[in-house]
Amino acid sequence: MLNILFATDFVCPYCLVAKEALKQCLEELGLEASITLQPLELTPEPEPQVDTCHDEKRKARYQVLVEPCRQMGLDMKLPPMVCPRPYTRLAFEGYLYAKEQGKGEVYGDKVYRAYFIHEKDIGDMEVLTELAAQSGLEPEDFRQALIDGIYTKEEKEAARYSRQELKVKSVPTIYINGQQVKLETYTKEEMMGILRQFV
Repeated sequence: MLNILFATDFVCPYCLVAKEALKQCLEELGLEASITLQPLELTPEPEPQVDTCHDEKRKARYQVLVEPCRQMGLDMKLPPMVCPRPYTRLAFEGYLYAKEQGKGEVYGDKVYRAYFIHEKDIGDMEVLTELAAQSGLEPEDFRQALIDGIYTKEEKEAARYSRQELKVKSVPTIYINGQQVKLETYTKEEMMGILRQFV
């Protein structure tokens, strides 16, 4: 089994495309993997939130993702019309709760898609609680865990670890069996080539 550490933020479009390529390629190659999302908030609170909706330079950079999205059937909005871009601390605290319940992978995928496909505000407690319910989690227990800040310290430590120990400069940063891999095109073809090195 491959151990994959996936340093990410839920509001990073490159992360969703890379994650989808990873999932599809693992399935096609018949490889088993344990994928752990490693939080790295692009905009930690209380830094000013970013308006990606009206950033033409950012939109132009996102065009590299259009073809990979088409190939993988991802109807992503690049960028989504959620202005400003949400903070993601709560979403990551929800992920830590879901992971503890054995539903981290399911919940994480729903959070990415809620933002980039359905254009939901994933900084909103109600949106996250709905996603938790869809993931098979107990919604009221989930909501209360976030209200009580049960995972706040763990999330902040994980984000600190990403920046200070792993020295992650951009997301996604992916480690397979401890080895960092580089992405340039975000295509399935590129991901397939990477994974074949570990077979």
